Amino acid sequence: MSNILKSVKLDFSLVRPYVKTICFTMVLPAVFAAINRSLLTGISFAMCFIAMTSGYTFSITEKNDMERLYSILPVRKSELVVGRYAFSIIMGLLALIFSLITHPVILSSLGETVSTFDIACAAAVGIFLFALYTVFQLPGYYKFGSIKGRVFMYIPVAGFLATLFLITKIPADNSGWLITVLSSPVMLVLLAAVLVVIMYVISILVSVKIVQGKEL
Repeated sequence: MSNILKSVKLDFSLVRPYVKTICFTMVLPAVFAAINRSLLTGISFAMCFIAMTSGYTFSITEKNDMERLYSILPVRKSELVVGRYAFSIIMGLLALIFSLITHPVILSSLGETVSTFDIACAAAVGIFLFALYTVFQLPGYYKFGSIKGRVFMYIPVAGFLATLFLITKIPADNSGWLITVLSSPVMLVLLAAVLVVIMYVISILVSVKIVQGKEL
């Protein structure tokens, strides 16, 4: 566990010069939320934008030829991978918390009503979207590098749109369970959490296998 924490700290050190850029990235979704008068829109954009920063650590590592540094560290490859995922998840959670605090305030100042259900729904969707982006991106970066691996960020978008299309095609008499879940903030958050855990477990296993099969 200590090695994983050290890996997380190393990644935070790598992105420290980009803190201003990341903060500015979090301002843009607030503007989208204000323009569209929608908390869900703002949170969705925030999670999309912050997920893109997951490539910073890979690009910095490649640019500065830090593979040799990682190879001599007394840390297992699997621990480095888990640390990288933990770093990305922490960044996503910080962005989500910031957005869930600022966006409702902005919308309320514009005369919009933001209910507890709206916040819970936006949080669940935000968590799911962030996971959907990063579980594809990180293995892609590990396999192809920071430049070629960027193509994987478009796969989740297509998958998400396909999911929305399939949901609209579910017959009304078979969608009772879906309505129950969507109408309950607790069930919605729990469903998102379960799906996120499953996706990350699979993604981490894939990334570990990729890293162990190549020289750092």
